[in-house]
Amino acid sequence: MFFSLLLTFSLCGHTAQSAIKARNEKPLPSSIAARHNQIFLINIDAPITPVVAEYIVKSIDNASEAKAEAIIIELNTPGGLVDSMQQIVMKMLAADVATVVYVAPSGARAASAGVFITLAANIAAMAPTTHIGAAHPVTMQGKMDKTMEKKVVNDLAAMARSIAEKRDKNIKWAEDAVRSSVSITENEALKDHVIDLIAPDVPTLVKDLNGKTVDLVSGKRTLSTKNAAVKEISMGFRYRLLEIISNPNIAYILMILGFYGLYFELSTPGAIFPGIAGAICLVLAFYALHTLPINYAGLILIIIGISLFIAEAFITSHGILGIGGTIAMLLGSVMLIDSASPYLRISWAVIVPVVALSSLLFIITVALAVRVHREKPDTGKEGMIGLEGQAKTDIHANGQVFVRGEYWNAWSTDP
Repeated sequence: MFFSLLLTFSLCGHTAQSAIKARNEKPLPSSIAARHNQIFLINIDAPITPVVAEYIVKSIDNASEAKAEAIIIELNTPGGLVDSMQQIVMKMLAADVATVVYVAPSGARAASAGVFITLAANIAAMAPTTHIGAAHPVTMQGKMDKTMEKKVVNDLAAMARSIAEKRDKNIKWAEDAVRSSVSITENEALKDHVIDLIAPDVPTLVKDLNGKTVDLVSGKRTLSTKNAAVKEISMGFRYRLLEIISNPNIAYILMILGFYGLYFELSTPGAIFPGIAGAICLVLAFYALHTLPINYAGLILIIIGISLFIAEAFITSHGILGIGGTIAMLLGSVMLIDSASPYLRISWAVIVPVVALSSLLFIITVALAVRVHREKPDTGKEGMIGLEGQAKTDIHANGQVFVRGEYWNAWSTDP
């Protein structure tokens, strides 16, 4: 009986352990499994600015929280700001989700800041007929003094070497891209071990990622992208709006419109709309300028130019103040954005019409306002000064006159 009892308990224990094991090994629900077997995809076809950097960083965080297999950054950029690039690179190096930079579509490039972002990815890929390189730093007027240039180049070259070493890429090429602005095609990049693979499209890239081992902060991980769902994450209204107003041309126009609005509100108190519109435009402009390499000397020159336009209407300078205002505003507009990169500068096609229209608008409107202010009133008792009237009665202590079809009480110190 003892053995029978013992056997019963043993069988029960074995059955319980089997049940627990079966429960622990129960496959994940399909919704959870699908969530883990997905790849995030974002598209960057713009210069690297603070708005773009925030979007990329946020997307990497979202992919990490969703336990995605990887995040693909489809990249086409002429370069951008160093601070924004560093923010992206730091996030990619510290991410616990696999980051894949895909230079695409055909004809795209990863230049300047794009080189660092591509090298920082766990896996770097390029589409056919694309290129990468030309990462030599430029600043403000396009050149620096030799000492400063040496410091900046050495710093970025060291950063490029560090990233390339971390991601097991071609260290010498990474440094040459900074020091000598070398640029190579996708085939040369694959041959020189700058990238990991070439893919004609995203589906092919996803297929090629399967089985690749990446080194994350949490340790090495082998990607399983077979049958993975690609989830494209668009920028959304907020980021698109910020990207639009961060365009140097849009920011410049918003700033000028803001000055217009405040001026018209001050010149015609109570209009309300110009003041509100001007304040909104200025706030948006200053936000945009905050994200751009602004030169405050240029901003001061623009303010001086507008001030000279206003002064021209009040002071007889025979056009000297107006000419000075036009020159100041033109120079300020050219200097406002401190960058040698064309995509971060204000276009001449925007500067010239804005300066010309501003000159005419301020001079004409202010001159008309002053002229109206100096004109003799034609209504009320002020408008009657100097007019001739017909006396209807004797006039002394009191009397009556007929002026402009109206009878008025009148008096005079002399009869």
